[in-house]
Amino acid sequence: MGLLWGALALSPAVAHAQPADLFYERAVMSAADQRCGLFAPDVAAALAAATAQARGAALRAGTLDDVLRRTERTAQAKAAAIDCRSPDVATAAARVKSAFSGFAKLTRLTYTGDIAGWQADRNLSRNPRWQLSQETSFGPDRMAFGLAGRDGREALVAVAHFAGGEEPYGARLVLRDQSRSSQPYLDRFSVGSTAGLPLARRLPPALAQKAYNAAARASAGVELLPKGATSGWAFRFPDEASQDLAKLDPREAVAVDFLFPGDVTRRAYVEVGDFAAGRAFLQVSGR
Repeated sequence: MGLLWGALALSPAVAHAQPADLFYERAVMSAADQRCGLFAPDVAAALAAATAQARGAALRAGTLDDVLRRTERTAQAKAAAIDCRSPDVATAAARVKSAFSGFAKLTRLTYTGDIAGWQADRNLSRNPRWQLSQETSFGPDRMAFGLAGRDGREALVAVAHFAGGEEPYGARLVLRDQSRSSQPYLDRFSVGSTAGLPLARRLPPALAQKAYNAAARASAGVELLPKGATSGWAFRFPDEASQDLAKLDPREAVAVDFLFPGDVTRRAYVEVGDFAAGRAFLQVSGR
């Protein structure tokens, strides 16, 4: 059958392997697991997170999205043709288990991006804390954004500190409306690496945007404040916003608009990056 899944290629952190190749290999094994039930839930979740990470790395390296879609279909066809009881499949599955069993036990992970990255933390806590977060500055102000919660439950939250002590009355998350545009808007649209492309130039035009208004506002707890901040405001967004964010192209950006009296808006940008991979990592149960 010619399976080419090696232990090194399937390792969660490989410096010399091409991202598109890693994506294919991990996509094949994920599809094979769905068909044959090869892995325990912790290893399957770790493999899913690593597959999403490889896809993001391939896109940021300049691989066309259409190419990756074809690659994924090829991987699914490959998995559909295998014999689940084949010795080759058993060997490949054993290599995946070996490579990802340790990964499944990790509780913290950093996902780097073009400009900004995500910090993932699966440790449980009785107090609200960041589970997947990205920090940014916008003018003199700072924001932490991502998934926050406690006891394994999380919500999409933006926490901002305003240097002048201003109090926003609301916030909204602005992102690409995938029903209006199936592709991201990038100045280097789908061609070459996006490294260094400012986040403000990764949002679609207004006609291709959608927005989620924050569902709740509260004074932020100390564990959620951006670094160096002594106070701040926390805004919680609907669960649908988190789901939509996870479906975006990792090269894109989203914006958080903080709303003040007098029709004043202050905008902070977030790199989508490996949000989907980090979100999947939080679902890994092997601790």
